[in-house]
Amino acid sequence: MLTALAVFAIACYLLASGLLAWPLFDGKGGPTKLARPALVVGTLAVAAHAAWLLAAHRGALDLHFFAALSLVACVVSALTLAVNLTRPVVALGVIVFPLSALLLFVDSFFAPPTLPMAMDWQIKLHVTVALLAFSVLSIAAAMAILLAIQERALRHRHITPWLTALPPLTLTESLLFRLIGAGFVLLTVALLTGILFVSNLFGQHLVHKTVLSIIAWLVFGALLYGRWRHGWRGRSAVNLTLIGMSVLVLAFFGSKFVLEVVLHRAVD
Repeated sequence: MLTALAVFAIACYLLASGLLAWPLFDGKGGPTKLARPALVVGTLAVAAHAAWLLAAHRGALDLHFFAALSLVACVVSALTLAVNLTRPVVALGVIVFPLSALLLFVDSFFAPPTLPMAMDWQIKLHVTVALLAFSVLSIAAAMAILLAIQERALRHRHITPWLTALPPLTLTESLLFRLIGAGFVLLTVALLTGILFVSNLFGQHLVHKTVLSIIAWLVFGALLYGRWRHGWRGRSAVNLTLIGMSVLVLAFFGSKFVLEVVLHRAVD
């Protein structure tokens, strides 16, 4: 049953990304030609992925490396669908859905079995907000990459079907900063709940996460301040977004990768 559910979700992710990408490559019709059926299929993929996570990890938050990656992929895919309801950005799905399929495939068929750790509601709240912050800022990072591609193509007057899959440059940039703003607020709440609820926040396996998360928070905060005070945009915005996200990836998954994948040691 679990295998069939995982295969179904992976197939739907790949089909949705294929439907979104096809008009961008064949040169026929508009970029939204297959967007609606693709997003419907993407919704089925996210629903099946979420059901698989609930069943495979016993309805609990499993924060081991591959399980956490799969969970983040599911949330990011759901956010991609939500973004496309208000600002159609089909290229986001072309990037996000295949990655979600890959991470679900690894978690389903290659990751070692794990047991979720018992957590109080306060820790669950902290973890949930942190995962939401990471997911929203992941979408922002993907938008930053698309913005960089869009700016480069316009600068060199290289107009391709990919450009028509994106909103106008100003709207893409506006969406980027809306996502960064939302992610920054969530990251702030995650840090505050960590201070309030996590005992020994600077203890073993947590000190680097805390420090790196604070550094990422400072980077995103500086970017938002620079946008508000000095009108930062373009390459500066893209670079700072990707730097902040890179630091956040190290904070969330760096030690888990080393300890669980390289050294084969279980961590909380």
